[in-house]
Amino acid sequence: MKSITTYQPQFLNTVEVMKLWTIRAGRYGEQEQTCLKENLVTIAWNELPDLRKFKTREELTDEYQKIYSEESTAQAGIRIGQVWRFANEIAIGDLVALPSKAQPTIHIGEVVENYRYKSISKGQNVIHQLPVKWLKEIPRVEFDQDILYSFGSLLTVSKVSREDAPERVLAMIKGKKSASKNDKVSVDVSQEEFDIERIAKDQITKQLDRKFKGHGFARLVEEILRAQGYTTQLSPPGPDGGLDILASSGTLGFEPPRICVQVKSTNTQVDVKVLRELQGVMKNVNAEHGLLISWGGFNSKVLNEAKEKFFFIRLWSADHIIENIFKYYDHFSDDMKADLPLKRFWLLIDQKS
Repeated sequence: MKSITTYQPQFLNTVEVMKLWTIRAGRYGEQEQTCLKENLVTIAWNELPDLRKFKTREELTDEYQKIYSEESTAQAGIRIGQVWRFANEIAIGDLVALPSKAQPTIHIGEVVENYRYKSISKGQNVIHQLPVKWLKEIPRVEFDQDILYSFGSLLTVSKVSREDAPERVLAMIKGKKSASKNDKVSVDVSQEEFDIERIAKDQITKQLDRKFKGHGFARLVEEILRAQGYTTQLSPPGPDGGLDILASSGTLGFEPPRICVQVKSTNTQVDVKVLRELQGVMKNVNAEHGLLISWGGFNSKVLNEAKEKFFFIRLWSADHIIENIFKYYDHFSDDMKADLPLKRFWLLIDQKS
C-alpha cells in the first residue's frame, strides 16, 4: 500500500458532497486481501449480472427476486437496497471504510472509478467492483465511538450518517485529530442491524486505551497469563531491554513452556525489527517460546515472517487481548477487576442472519 504522501486525493476540494460508506469484505473477511491487493471493494451476490443493466431499482428487484426466490420480501428488500447503493449511490470521491478481520484496524480508501463488472477469472470470485485508492489503515481505537458504532453495521454496504463523519475521518487521514470528539452512542431504531459484540469490544478497547498504557498494559497482560495458570515475572517500569514478562508453568516457574513476552501499548503497528529483537531476547533467557503483543497490530512483514515461526512465536493484537479478558476475567484479581469493571450478559442470536 503506497504512502498517503505520494497521492493527492480527489476529495480535497469536494468535502461538501463527500460521503462515507462501510463496505465489508465477507462475513469472515475472505475477500479482504483481494480488496487491498487489487485496490477495490466488492460485494457478493455473484449470481446477479452486470448491475449497470438495471436502470431502475424496480428492474433490479424483479431480477433479484427471480434469482433469490427463497428469500422473504423483507430480507430481499434490505439486500436489494445494498446492491443498488453499491452500483448507483457510491460516487467517485466518496470515502469507504473496510473493517479488517485480521487486525483491529479500519482500511480507509477513496473511490476513484464508478462501478464495474468483471467476469470470474483465475479463481477470483470478485465480480461486482468499485475501484479504490487505499489511503490509510487506522486503528479502531482512534475513531470516535459514534463512528465505530456505524462501522458495526451488519450490512455489507451501509452509509455512515454520523455528524460530520466524512470530515472527521478525512482529518484522521491527514494525520490530524478528529474534528470533533463524540463518544456518545445513540441507538439506531431503523431496520439496520448492528454487531453488538463488536460495539462492546470497541467500547472496552477505548477504556483500555485510556487506562492501561505503558507499564499498565504489561500489568494487564501479566494478569491474563496468571489467570491462564502461568507463573510470571514482570519487569519494573522503565527500559526493559525488550523483555516485559517472563512466564512459565509450575508453582515456582521451573517447568516448560518458558515464554518471553514483549508488550507494545502504542497505537502504531509493530515492524518486523521488533519481532527479530524478540527472538534474540528469547535466546538470552533460554525461552522456548515468544509472545509479541502489539495494541496497534502488526504490519504485513511481521505477519508474513511470523507464519514461519508458528511453533515458536505468537502474535497478539488488541482483539486477542479482549478475547482473553472475556475468557479469563473471572480469574482476575480483585484489584484488576476494580480497575476494569465488566459484566457478562447473554444475547439471543438471530439464526436467520
